[in-house]
Amino acid sequence: MSNFTVKKMNKFLIFKLPAAYFTGVRVSKLTENEVEVTVKHRWINQNPFKSIYWAIQGMASELTTGVLVMKHISDSGKKISMLVTRQTGDFYKKATGKITFSCKGGNEIKNAINRTIDTKEGQTVVLTSKGFNEQGIEVSSFTYQWSIKVKVK
Repeated sequence: MSNFTVKKMNKFLIFKLPAAYFTGVRVSKLTENEVEVTVKHRWINQNPFKSIYWAIQGMASELTTGVLVMKHISDSGKKISMLVTRQTGDFYKKATGKITFSCKGGNEIKNAINRTIDTKEGQTVVLTSKGFNEQGIEVSSFTYQWSIKVKVK
């Protein structure tokens, strides 16, 4: 069991991803299979159209996938590298109010980590993070391809 908690991940943001922290990106849920991250529309994270700037949405969505990968790497007890190798995003509605991004790819990550440990070959895992407003309407969706590989001594 890893020592990943919501509180520790938000502290991590202050020191390792200060741009995300200062623009209001926060981890709100962390389980074995899902991570949720929220961000509220504020002056510091808005675009000229009075909605959350796409890059802030990207930070929040990537964090949902990255925290899940980091958690499962930590749980494996192995030294494994991770890197985003592809990213796409789609936008459906203005992001105003509080937006919650969610990634539910824990099982896919765990399987990819087991494969890289067993084969010593790099693996890729494609994860999707969807952002919903307070009314439950999807405002954006991001897909990340993560490359993971067990580090050989």
